Amino acid sequence: MKVAFQGEPGAYSEQAAFGYFGDVETLPCESFDSVFDAVTSGQCETGLIPIENSLAGSIHQNYDLLLRHDLHIVGEYFLRVRHCLIALPGVEKAEIRKVISHPQALGQCAGYLRNLGVKTEPVYDTAGSVKMLKASGERATAAIASKRAAEIYAMQILQEGIEDNDENFTRFLAITSQPVVPDVEAKTSIVFTLKNQPGALFKAMSVFALRDIDLTKIESRPLAGTPWNYLFYIDFIGAIQDVTIQKALDHLGEYSLMLRVLGSYPRSKVG
Repeated sequence: MKVAFQGEPGAYSEQAAFGYFGDVETLPCESFDSVFDAVTSGQCETGLIPIENSLAGSIHQNYDLLLRHDLHIVGEYFLRVRHCLIALPGVEKAEIRKVISHPQALGQCAGYLRNLGVKTEPVYDTAGSVKMLKASGERATAAIASKRAAEIYAMQILQEGIEDNDENFTRFLAITSQPVVPDVEAKTSIVFTLKNQPGALFKAMSVFALRDIDLTKIESRPLAGTPWNYLFYIDFIGAIQDVTIQKALDHLGEYSLMLRVLGSYPRSKVG
């Protein structure tokens, strides 16, 4: 199996790919768009994309890409994100004056970096920041990335676990061209739009409440080209083949202008 991910080798997305799929071949992609293109074209069987972080929230771009492409969510994986402060070999922590990394990583380590008294500079990727640092040879600069990124680029870890909150998890989704039919406890993701009228969202939510369906996430996104109208993304427990779920979606179809199932897949849990 070949799995596409966004970032450089050693990125957290690649770490998640190995954690979820095992020993697979990976394809580093420059952007999330490129991940979707790699799967759509058949260059890779699967892609793994981050969809939300427990501290930083949702990755909105990937919600938009899920709607834009005819791909299916077939799995989810929770990765415990453990950030490392990484520098050139032989550098002491006291020498560091600037730290570079992806904006989310910098934000997740903001308290630590304030106490360190350094300037910060956002770059395109966590593992990419280590690659850039090695190429620059700047002794006064450090990067924030994974332990594996430090190993790949033969760099020194000054300190591990520098994130401000231990409960730092990123949820990833596996996407493919063909759907799956889960035979274990499942989760389903859908997207829909509603008429902009009083009580529309209440009625939509009631189709799940009336059937005791557990909603695990609700996300709204602007509907491009129609100002002040929205797409609603929902995750809930259950599989599309379940009779109760089918009835709920049929009921929701009475209120929605557009309804699409993004996938039913085995449910994963943190920890």
